[in-house]
Parts: sequence; C-alpha cells; structure tokens
Amino acid sequence: MQLLPIFLRLEGRPALLVGAGNVALEKIGSLLRTGVKLRVVAPEARPEVQGLAAEGQLEWTAKEFSPEDLDGNFLVIAATDRAEINASVYRAALEKNIPCNSVDDIPNCDFYFGSVVRRGDLQIAISTAGESPALAQRLRREIDEQVPQDLGPWLRELGSLRREVLTTHPRGDERKLLLHELAQRQICDSPACTTRRLAVAPLQAPHVDAKGMVYLVGAGPGDPELLTVKATRRIQRAHVVLHDDLVPQAILDLASPEAEIVNVGKRCGLKSITQEQIHKLMVLHAEAGRSVVRLKSGDPLLFGRAAEEMEALHAADIPFEIVPGITAAFAAAASVGCSLTSRETSSSVIFSTGHHAQSHNHAPLPEIEDATRVVYMPGRDLSLLALEWMQGGLPAELPCAVVSRAAQPDEQVQYTTLDKLGSLEAATAPSLLIAGWAVEEAGAARSAQKLVSEQA
Repeated sequence: MQLLPIFLRLEGRPALLVGAGNVALEKIGSLLRTGVKLRVVAPEARPEVQGLAAEGQLEWTAKEFSPEDLDGNFLVIAATDRAEINASVYRAALEKNIPCNSVDDIPNCDFYFGSVVRRGDLQIAISTAGESPALAQRLRREIDEQVPQDLGPWLRELGSLRREVLTTHPRGDERKLLLHELAQRQICDSPACTTRRLAVAPLQAPHVDAKGMVYLVGAGPGDPELLTVKATRRIQRAHVVLHDDLVPQAILDLASPEAEIVNVGKRCGLKSITQEQIHKLMVLHAEAGRSVVRLKSGDPLLFGRAAEEMEALHAADIPFEIVPGITAAFAAAASVGCSLTSRETSSSVIFSTGHHAQSHNHAPLPEIEDATRVVYMPGRDLSLLALEWMQGGLPAELPCAVVSRAAQPDEQVQYTTLDKLGSLEAATAPSLLIAGWAVEEAGAARSAQKLVSEQA
C-alpha cells in the first residue's frame, strides 16, 4: 500500500467524529491539539466527552449518525465500537468525497493516525498503514528516548533565525548552505552567540578547494544500541564509510543509502587492503570535500591503529575528529557480570592483544595477580598463552572467561581456569579473554543470584 505522508493544517476547519466512547476518546486528544472545529455525533457520551462539550472545546450532538451529518466537514473519523456503523460512515463519506478514518478497520480508511513524537513544532510520525499500531507505538517510544527534550525551544529559535536569513540574504547556494549550517549548531540567548552572528554575517561563497572531514568513529562491540549518539549521527551523515571487517551489517545499515560503504578490514592476518591504502582512501575522499567516517570496532584508540591514521591525516593537513566507542572489554565484562576492578582482588586492568600478551609479562609478585587481564583477539589456541602466564607466576586456578561476539544476539561465554584454558572449544570471532580473580567474584555473585531466584 503506497501512502503519501503529509501533515494537514486543521486549525478552524470542521471535522466530524462519530462515536463518543473509549475508542473515540483516544482520538479526541489528538484532534483537539490541532485546533480543529470538532463535532461529535453519538446517542451517548462518556463523561469526559460531555465535559469537553460543556467547556466549549467540542460540540456533542446526542443522536445516531446519518449521512447528512457529513455535510460541510473537511474530514471524518468513525470511532464507534460497532463495525457495521463505522463501515456505513465510511461508505457515506466516500460518496461525498470526504476523507475518512475508520478506527482499526484498514479497508475502510482513507488515512491513518500515526504514532507521534512531539517536541514543540517538531513532529515525527510513524505509520504502519494500520497493519500494527503496536509496532508504531514501540518505534515511537524508542525514537522518543533518543530525541532531545529541549528540541522544541531550539526549533523555535532556529525558525526565527531562518526567517531573518530569508529576509536579509538573497536566494542562492550560499544562503542554502548557511541554512543547513545553522541547523547543525546550538543557539544561545546571548547577542554574542556565534550562531546568531553567523546568521547575520555577510555570505561567503564556498571555497572550491574546501576539504572534507574525517571522523575516527568507534562502532562499539556490535550492538547498534551501544553506539553513542554522536557516532550514530556521524554515520548517518557520512558520504563515505570505511569500516572494519568486524562491524556488523546492522550498524552499516544506519548509513545513508547514498553513502559509499567500503570494507577495509583485515581478518585472521589476511589483508585485503594495506594500512597505507586506507590512509590514501581517507585523504582522497576528504580532499574531494566529502565527510569520511573511518568506522572501527570498539573504540578507535584501543588497538585500532588510530595513531598511524592520525599521523597520515596530519601529514595531509586533513581535519579529523575522534568519536569514542564502547570497547569490547567493557561489553565482555558486562556479559560475564564482573567488574574489571575490585577493591579486594584487582586494583588495575591490563589491556593487550594476543600478539603481545605472550612473553611480555614482567610484573613481579604479588602485583602480578593484582590486575584483571583483558586480551583482545587472543587467537584460537590459548594453550601457549596459558603456559607462558603460568611460567610467569600466575596460578593455574586463576579464573578465566572467553567472551565471543560480546553484546550481540549470538554472544557466548565460556568459563574456565588458566590451566584448562587451552582445552576450551575455539570461540567464534571476535572473541576476548578476561582473566583474574574478578571473574571468580562475578561467578559467585551469579550463583548467589541464581540461588535467590530459585528460592523465590
């Protein structure tokens, strides 16, 4: 079903609502908010409807519906609890070419009510064409959680600035670019506000050689809900996304359909592209004036070769911004249910990769056990790592957890001790190893929680 999403201006226009029970009451609030001139026809009405009529907010006529009630109305809503009456209202409206909505009756509808997120004059409406109002409501709640609460007042200020720009600057590309720039900026009340000063400053023609921007963005452990708000916005606005191989499709789907998506990842030591080629891609796209997102799993500053990429951008005089992400260690620790630091057992955290975790353990006893060790990309065979750690002084009974695909739907966690680490089944990539007494504390807490749950 192809629908045209539009926002109707109903203020002062006549509309008819047939029904005055529970179903109708749900629609009255939405209708009255628009300033519509609403007439309700029903033989009986809920007290709330009678109260609104007594206050003059609507007109209630205590009678059964007849086709003559449609005359002179801009639209009509059939909201009784009787399907045959709603259908008769729709047929009568169809004959008079008046748009009609028959509540919860898809075939007898010309338009549908959406679930709406409101921030002042800003409205975000979601429609499923009547197929699943529950889904529309769920999406509305999710969007409502992400949209800033102060967006309404900001929009009023932005609208005021826009009208000022339209009256003071001539039509053209420069004015259009200015309006888009204002829509990205904060607005304060001070006369010295840089956004207000930008709105009234003389227009500058865009520089033909203007460079784009590179954003080193952390994609987190893979769950789109664990992205930061800034990371989501950078991905959505990017012209080009250069992503690691481990970034899941659900996050890549956030990018614009017009964006160029390029996999520049490396898996299991196999390089489909060199680091130098990645540098060239970032620089070339930025020099062409594009917004480039270099999308990295976890956090870009932790085992993401960000230092080399920042050096390359500096050398090419390309502006860049770093957008941190939730590193896999934190997601894996959350999955295990352990704190990476503990007043009793671990006063520090050691981050390493499987390439550097072995043969680099020089911490003296007893400090060697006073840390939680987090190993990124530990590899499929953990026996050598376990052996070297034990030779370095770590006890065989040290608790370990291997977390595979942390924070994703197919996440798996395997618990063991250091001496049995090598016998674990190979974990699905990406995986991460957490070792330390904090893992044992988490296990004790989980056991206690399970016992309480079973007793309850």
